[in-house]
Amino acid sequence: MKLPLAGARILVTRPAEQSVRLARLIRDAGGEPILFPALAIEPLAESAIASVLARLPDFDLVVFVSPSAVRASMPNILKNGGLPARAKVAAVGPGTAAELKKSGVRNVISPQQGFDSEALFDELPAMPLGGGRVLIVRGQGGRAYLGEALRSRGTAVEYLECYRRVRPDRDMRELLSQLGRDNMNACVATSSNIVENLFEMAGAAGRSWLCGMPLFVPHPRVAATAFSRGVQFVFVAGIGDEALVAGVQTWLARLRPLHAAL
Repeated sequence: MKLPLAGARILVTRPAEQSVRLARLIRDAGGEPILFPALAIEPLAESAIASVLARLPDFDLVVFVSPSAVRASMPNILKNGGLPARAKVAAVGPGTAAELKKSGVRNVISPQQGFDSEALFDELPAMPLGGGRVLIVRGQGGRAYLGEALRSRGTAVEYLECYRRVRPDRDMRELLSQLGRDNMNACVATSSNIVENLFEMAGAAGRSWLCGMPLFVPHPRVAATAFSRGVQFVFVAGIGDEALVAGVQTWLARLRPLHAAL
């Protein structure tokens, strides 16, 4: 039986350490993942976050906004005594909650519907946060929505910015010259930052290629960034590696009969 991604080459643009499972799922479906990280995660030194770590017991709620936030912060948090026993812990999505469980954190609050800051905020109204203190663990320059929404409820909000996002020093033109412009079937981009970096790494010639490449993303916000850059075909496949691979499979399955008819 022919596998659903047989013969397909999929450009995978996430940070290298986050691409292992997605690449495996693509291979299992018969495709060839082409790894081209358009983002790197660099944890900040413990000294840069020491003052906030020292005040962890002051917080009533600690929110982790991404798996990267967990991976970059938890080694230092555990080294400094762990999360305060009285504090509630929340995660923006299931991937972040799963990372917290790997570090031994239980009873994590996460959205039942949706996988973003808006969905998490909707999950919190029952909590008596007015007058409380919330710590949001994130990368440098993360989204402001959740902090602003919590402050509107009278909550004191602070940030533990534990990593920075870096654009890798790579040129997409090298990749295109090696593989050929017509030998890629789709691209997966999981954040707006990745989309922006891809266009910076592509150069003038590569940008026109990117605009015509079918792009699979997890969230409408990422799709909006791609459309603003001129990408013509953007598919919101949903959150998680399985959803992204399933989206590519569905698109290729619909496309193949059209090609066969030509």
